[in-house]
Amino acid sequence: MEGGGPAPLWPTSKLDKTNVDLPNATLGQGAAGPAHSKIGVRLLSGRSPLSLFPFFTFHPYPLYHPLMTRRWHIVGQTLNIGERTLVMGVLNVTPDSFSDGGFFAATDKAIQHAEQMIAQGADIIDIGGESTRPGGTAVFLEEELKRVMPVIEQLANRITVPFSIDTTKAEVATAALNAGAAIVNDISGLRFDPSLADVAAKAGAGLVLMHSRGQPGMMHGLPRVGNIFEEVSTSLRSSVSVAERRGVKRESIVVDPGIGFGKSHEQNLELIAKLDQLARAFADFPILIGTSRKSFIGRVLGGAAENERIHGTMATITAAILRGAHIVRVHDVKAAIETARTVDAIQKVNREP
Repeated sequence: MEGGGPAPLWPTSKLDKTNVDLPNATLGQGAAGPAHSKIGVRLLSGRSPLSLFPFFTFHPYPLYHPLMTRRWHIVGQTLNIGERTLVMGVLNVTPDSFSDGGFFAATDKAIQHAEQMIAQGADIIDIGGESTRPGGTAVFLEEELKRVMPVIEQLANRITVPFSIDTTKAEVATAALNAGAAIVNDISGLRFDPSLADVAAKAGAGLVLMHSRGQPGMMHGLPRVGNIFEEVSTSLRSSVSVAERRGVKRESIVVDPGIGFGKSHEQNLELIAKLDQLARAFADFPILIGTSRKSFIGRVLGGAAENERIHGTMATITAAILRGAHIVRVHDVKAAIETARTVDAIQKVNREP
């Protein structure tokens, strides 16, 4: 690909250069997704979502997107990557998460919410039992298992959409995978517990490696680094190397720049604006991004509360997809589905001869 940005950190595979038809890959639902309500997402003051973020510049063609289909290998199946943007729905079974803490702590409410997100079109459900919000406290192993396992055990018997366990503990990942989870989502990128990679490799699970700095509850107050793009790229490269040394297959790995984890307001915007460069640098790996309802959006919108950040969140999703994101992690699934499908339709024009 022509243009600026760093060279790939790894040799680019043949799949990264060729349109490949893989009709047998499964998603748990059709490529076009289920039918959705016609209720649209209203933009603030009728403005374009990208106009809310002056840091971004719109380009008529995506700066980087593989525009091909490949497969993410997870337990028991593969997910198409590149055919359309995948939406991961957040299911926090915690009393203290920053946006929805306590709403779904009860097992029955958690199950109901998971099924609602699936009905809205979620491709993956991400289940977490430990909050990483600013000022949050660490959760002991027994408590985290107590929170997540009843939900996982019930969902495994009720849904066909794959679900992930959001944890940094190998013991929690092991229990979740044994009960039916297909993906491990590690916010520490294997910094806290490298043996998570052993667990994922043994199970053949998908592994999301996210960049973060510091420890949970404290990373949000760390001094800013000078070059956040270099910091994220170097750290993710190290995480991938650890995973592969411990047996995780490259086709099972997804990388996440970790928006909001140890970054300043400006650095969060910079990482989204430069996501095309990260996508080029990690051309062998799908990119997941999670901006949903985060504080930097509230700041852009003049102090908007968490539940008032939906339009700002959709703006960041739009920018991220145009710059190479393959998976978006969100609280508001219906709005994200509609946003992603619209952006995908625009990008599809570039695939047609």
